[in-house]
Amino acid sequence: MINKNQLFPIGQINKPHGIQGEMSFGFTTDVFELEELPFFIFELDGIFVPFVVSGFRLKTSSTGILRLDGLNSEEDARTFSGLQIFILKEQLDLLPEVEPGLDYLVGFQLKDIEKGMIGVISEIDHTTENALFVIQQEDDELLIPVGEEYIREIDQDNKIIEVELPEGLLDL
Repeated sequence: MINKNQLFPIGQINKPHGIQGEMSFGFTTDVFELEELPFFIFELDGIFVPFVVSGFRLKTSSTGILRLDGLNSEEDARTFSGLQIFILKEQLDLLPEVEPGLDYLVGFQLKDIEKGMIGVISEIDHTTENALFVIQQEDDELLIPVGEEYIREIDQDNKIIEVELPEGLLDL
């Protein structure tokens, strides 16, 4: 069974395109080397389900038209409207030229040089001008700015990001 921490978001379905089951989509990461990625994963009724890609074409540098096996009508495609498109994080290794986005860091532990382990990144908040790491804590969530000036090391094997945060940031 696939769970969300195994997945990397690459885009989102917008709406049906035509009547043959095609869908327009937007993407945030350039991973469209379909010889290496034969399927995409979608969350349907709380379950992550892979679908074989039967074809796609890019319209712009961030949008395209996608067709999945088994979707043959506008009604089929409409059920995917608004759904996020995922691939398995392990598939990123097949695409060495792809620079993963910040969402790849969800599930990593954040460790401050001075304070030690802070917690696990549960999501990346893109709603502000500067992205934020979101770390769930007991009855609250901790928001930490994502800044290259704070990051000292990213250990991908152990999923740990070592940071040097400004004095007092964790006390806010």
